[in-house]
Amino acid sequence: MTPLWFEPDWPAPKGVRALSSLRGEPAGGGASQAPYAWLNLGAHVGDDPAAVAENRRLLRSRAGLPAEPSWLAQVHGVAVADLDGAGLDAAGSLGPADAAITRRVGKVCAILTADCLPIVFATDRGDGVAAAHAGWRGLAAGVIGATVRAMAVPPERLMAWLGPAIGPAHFEVGAEVLGAFLSTDSGAGDAFKATLTGKYMADLAMLARRQLKNLGVSRIYGCGDCTYAHTDRYFSHRRDGVTGRQATLIWREGS
Repeated sequence: MTPLWFEPDWPAPKGVRALSSLRGEPAGGGASQAPYAWLNLGAHVGDDPAAVAENRRLLRSRAGLPAEPSWLAQVHGVAVADLDGAGLDAAGSLGPADAAITRRVGKVCAILTADCLPIVFATDRGDGVAAAHAGWRGLAAGVIGATVRAMAVPPERLMAWLGPAIGPAHFEVGAEVLGAFLSTDSGAGDAFKATLTGKYMADLAMLARRQLKNLGVSRIYGCGDCTYAHTDRYFSHRRDGVTGRQATLIWREGS
């Protein structure tokens, strides 16, 4: 049976767990049909709501999640939801956000992607975790810095893991994207390679690593998988257009 997820290869502190979901398979590995086949976890992409609900139930059950993940309304911004209460509105709901933090056991931070870069964070003591949605707009706007600040510990106490995202061989962007990064970091051009058509191939992971290091986060890990290249493992919006979403989750387990 094809696995439904994999766990990061990083030295996470005791009590911290994380996973990144995969596409699943037609035989018991997801309820969605094409073009969302099979383990689509995104409720905002046009898939049958009942199928998405079943996929979320399936992942929670098989992965032994302590609670339903806190699904964000992601808008490619820099808002950070505090799952411990500060990020909730009067009705107890999460507003639009592209990152989430928690210090409590049993709260599950969740990021949905289909080419954008998911990043999870943990403190060296395992007493705080976070997840961030880092597409190029969020990276340029500062979502990594917002997440690091929201964790409220010295950056040298943090570690980060970069999940699957579109790789530099497939992520073609225009000059406006390069300009957005150069406006705040003159060295960001190292993550862009000019093409013969006047476009650029951008390296999201390199941009994220650069920002993390500049913020003082030196312990950085990553799987290096390209969502565009691995059709059998990942959803990719750039490759397929209408498609599903995989999730990257992190949480603290009980003692």
